[in-house]
Amino acid sequence: MRPLRVLVIGGTGIISSAVVSAAAARGHDVHVLNRSTSGIRPLPPGVQQHIADVRDAGAVDRALAGESFDVVAQFLAFTPEHIAQDVRTFSGRTDQYIFVSSASAYQTPPTHLPITESTPLSNPFWAYSRDKIASEDALMHAYRRDGFPITIVRPSHTYDPTMVPFDGGWTIVDRMRRGAAVIVPGDGTSLWTITHHTEFAVGFVGLFGQPRAIGEAFHITSDEAPTWNAIYHAIARAAGVEARLVHVASDAIAAVDPEWGAALLGDKANSMVFDNTKIRGLVPEFRPVIPFARGAEEIIAWHDAHPEARTVDRRLDRLMDRLADAYRPRPLVNESEVSA
Repeated sequence: MRPLRVLVIGGTGIISSAVVSAAAARGHDVHVLNRSTSGIRPLPPGVQQHIADVRDAGAVDRALAGESFDVVAQFLAFTPEHIAQDVRTFSGRTDQYIFVSSASAYQTPPTHLPITESTPLSNPFWAYSRDKIASEDALMHAYRRDGFPITIVRPSHTYDPTMVPFDGGWTIVDRMRRGAAVIVPGDGTSLWTITHHTEFAVGFVGLFGQPRAIGEAFHITSDEAPTWNAIYHAIARAAGVEARLVHVASDAIAAVDPEWGAALLGDKANSMVFDNTKIRGLVPEFRPVIPFARGAEEIIAWHDAHPEARTVDRRLDRLMDRLADAYRPRPLVNESEVSA
């Protein structure tokens, strides 16, 4: 494939930074649009930055100065209003607009596994997911009405070394290393697909310039779906400790912390396993092989090398102490004590 002129809106996040790096490595002419490149994920050499607040349509027009692109990859749109602005901005200026949605938009809880792209979109628990669904609807309307050249991509839980894959982030590892109990939603046996960001990027960049991707939706995920218990234990092993797990129903967590509970009930509380046949049909090089055990080692090594990133959420830490005390298994009363 010839090199393409690509605009990535975002470009410094967990997923978008991997996409920028993969696209540049393939020889594409990569541009990013964001407010800043400061932070822990610098742009690769040769990537051109356009500076603007993506919510300010006038600033975006000035930053892009009427330029056009073969591909626009949108990582920072979350509502139909954001989509409407992009349709106005990029109509006639791109051959492919890729919207990054979310696998949490799929039917929650699912009625069957594995999830395919034809699984209904419905999430009554999480406003974030409903906004993504509404954004997809707005894009499909623009495609059907005006031929706006959309591709929709739905990532599931995608991580890089900077992200501890739990609500609370490093707080969980800190508790593990202190010997404190950590809270696992449910019984920890639900299956959870977790994807390394570099492998996601292979599938994503492989969709660039694909005529058969226009008007279509794809999820891009790992084929590995460990249990949550296994994910916690993998992080603990990488951290050099044993995890003390206390299992708490997601409903009970939601009762004391509605925000945490919404993210659980609307996403992480359910088994999520994906069929990646569709993305492989267009991008045969997409073959994820990085196990989470290796990813866990990368996560701990990066955080151990970056003490400034080892942030503990004291409010959540105290809440986990309360939950652990309330739900820690108690020894059964023996028969002699009952008869006495």
